[in-house]
Amino acid sequence: MVVIETKPSNFDDGADTQIQECLNPVAPRSFFLYAGAGSGKTRSLKNALDRFRQTHGAAFRHSGKKIAVITYTNAAADEIAARVGQDSLFPISTIHSFCWRHIGTYHADIQAWLLETLPATLTELRDKQAKGRAGTKAALDRERAIASTTRRIEWLNSPRRFTYNPNGDNFGQESLSHSEVLKITAAFIETKPLMRAVLVNKYSFLLIDESQDTNKGLLEAFFALAAANEGKCGVGLFGDTMQRIYLDGHPELERLVPEGWARPVKRLNHRSPQRVIALGNILRAPIDRQCQVARDDSEIGIVRLFVASSTIPDKPGVEQRVRDRMADLCRDPKWGDEAEVKALTLEHHMAASRRGFLEMFQALDRDPRLSTGLRNGEVAGLRLFTERVAPLIAAARAKDGFATMAHLRATSPLLKRSAVAQTVNPHDPLLPIRTGVDALLTLNADSAEPSFLDVLECVAEHRLFEIPASLRPFVAADVGTAATDVEPITGEETEENSDEETVASSPASLEAWRAFLETPYRQTIPFAEYVSDRGPFGTHQGVKGLEFERVLVILDDSDARGFLFSYDKLFEVKPLTDTDRKHLADETDGGITRTRRLLYVTCTRAEKSLALIAYTADPDALVAAALRNHWFAADEVELL
Repeated sequence: MVVIETKPSNFDDGADTQIQECLNPVAPRSFFLYAGAGSGKTRSLKNALDRFRQTHGAAFRHSGKKIAVITYTNAAADEIAARVGQDSLFPISTIHSFCWRHIGTYHADIQAWLLETLPATLTELRDKQAKGRAGTKAALDRERAIASTTRRIEWLNSPRRFTYNPNGDNFGQESLSHSEVLKITAAFIETKPLMRAVLVNKYSFLLIDESQDTNKGLLEAFFALAAANEGKCGVGLFGDTMQRIYLDGHPELERLVPEGWARPVKRLNHRSPQRVIALGNILRAPIDRQCQVARDDSEIGIVRLFVASSTIPDKPGVEQRVRDRMADLCRDPKWGDEAEVKALTLEHHMAASRRGFLEMFQALDRDPRLSTGLRNGEVAGLRLFTERVAPLIAAARAKDGFATMAHLRATSPLLKRSAVAQTVNPHDPLLPIRTGVDALLTLNADSAEPSFLDVLECVAEHRLFEIPASLRPFVAADVGTAATDVEPITGEETEENSDEETVASSPASLEAWRAFLETPYRQTIPFAEYVSDRGPFGTHQGVKGLEFERVLVILDDSDARGFLFSYDKLFEVKPLTDTDRKHLADETDGGITRTRRLLYVTCTRAEKSLALIAYTADPDALVAAALRNHWFAADEVELL
């Protein structure tokens, strides 16, 4: 029987009061709110802003002051706006939108920053080219990247103005990438007094949601801003370091929070049953010893660990057996229905292997700078295929002329007014479009399976879409650069932002993109379904902040094929390496800590019941470790 501390639903009201006291315009104070899984951090944000509006709203509106609310994704911004309400007093935006709004007029300074940083990329490319073998595909890719970067530097030798779409793709020499916008903003905050003054005069407070995943360079700039303007403005960080997901988040956020900041804490988990909360406490205890409590009206809940051999041939069949078993244990027939159970994997490689897009995923995952954008599906090079090419092929195959033209009007430079006016076929201006679409359909109808490179070359040859900067080195110059002379597309998008796309490709990125382009194009559809959460599997990145009644967590090192984490090591089936032990001794972010943290995120999504299935080479050893470490009781573990 699980024993866990329970408290009434108002147990954490003191933390809300403390935050409201920090939001005092007369004496603003910065703070870091620790809020574990299911503790209602967004509710605290809403309560603080509601109270501020009642107490100080009229005066702030009169003075033109505001409180900026900054979060990680458009979905999170929409959720906060729905709860708080649309109010000009509290502008709510993603981190990318916020940054661009405040650097978008500094064109000369942006140009100077690019002229200072791009030569370093060019030097890196040339050094790699000098050391590499001539005549190889990699050498050709680097040669084109060197030419592209050189052209951009030359283009920057005249005064320029820059563009950026925080919610979509950015093409053309005048466009900035997502990562550039974050880096430039951080640099400007730290080095330009005018930028700091503008921010402080406009905002008395910057409230940053999901602060554990906020770009570390930008977060350090916010720390510097608060320190230089103590008593004038405050920074409020909402988050939980145990739920840090993205590699560009700061691994030591809590240690960096200054001593003078307030540190309100929310310990009550409103989401999960007592047994799930107890498991979460055990998982995070070695990392930060934070301990959550359950509501006094919460259920006990059911948790089970199922263990199977990693060599078992029919894993989907095993997982259906687990669902059926949970249906009996929980007396909940919905467990037997795959559609009613949220299956979560700790890492994308597992879903990639099961859903059929492993080759393309592994190719891009070799470059850590593409990591976040790959996992979000938000790298422009990927979006060319998932959001441009795939919908076009689907509409054309369905012979849906209206959908085909609607998609092309929104995305293709061939249907821009300037392109139509300059067509060499004035009596049939749509001929280039039809020719390009037919070429794509023919390519995908051939018996030989087309690669991403085959599709890219077809798109570039017929100029159907803009070619993202990361892919231009892989197409001939006459077709790869011609599209950039056409007015770029800046359609309205609603997906999450990426901070991984780079305009000037590094050698490592070129190698990753080359490997990706040689994989089968058919992997586009399952990948697109997965990153948009339309498939049967989810990951820690996709579900953080969400909750589900029935959760099945799948642990499988053999499918994951990653080196950033290991379930067998966490469950003590495999020995730790010297590097693992050093990370644990130094309390730094190694593979064991990452694995434990990601397991915590997935397990704590459960509202009613939780099942874990662990595939391992040594089931008996894994069971013994799970019992020895008191993660599960003997009656909660079943060998399959």
